[in-house]
Amino acid sequence: MVDPTWIEVNEIKGFITFLSSIDWYDPWLIGLIAFHICITSTALLTRNYGNFQVFLFFVLLLLVYFSESINEYAAINWRIFSKQQYFDDKGLFISVVFSVPILLNCMLMVGSWLYQSTQLMSKLKTAQLKQQIRQSNSRQRLKDAKEE
Repeated sequence: MVDPTWIEVNEIKGFITFLSSIDWYDPWLIGLIAFHICITSTALLTRNYGNFQVFLFFVLLLLVYFSESINEYAAINWRIFSKQQYFDDKGLFISVVFSVPILLNCMLMVGSWLYQSTQLMSKLKTAQLKQQIRQSNSRQRLKDAKEE
């Protein structure tokens, strides 16, 4: 039986109507949103653990890479976990609710890495300048001691 509040695919004219056509209270969608929240929290909380972040980054990219296969599997088996068929052959739905949030997390991690790199480079340059000043001062003291 079809719910009268559902919007047919041919009635979707824009992104807002597409988002409004989704039943966000479907349990698997709530689980997917919880997954994205957990991934974002993990990415933020582990920003100082480089090896784990690289692992997480590649796992997330693999999930995006295999999203077409996930979409095909979900299109065949949607009755098992969903109230309606969201998985079109173009992959718009899985791109919007699965791949885009994952890619945003990947961009967040890359931004964090760039920020950490700039902080590390500025600390390194400061240490180099301090070392040059120390060497210059010690040379000056040696020169002054020789002149006396």
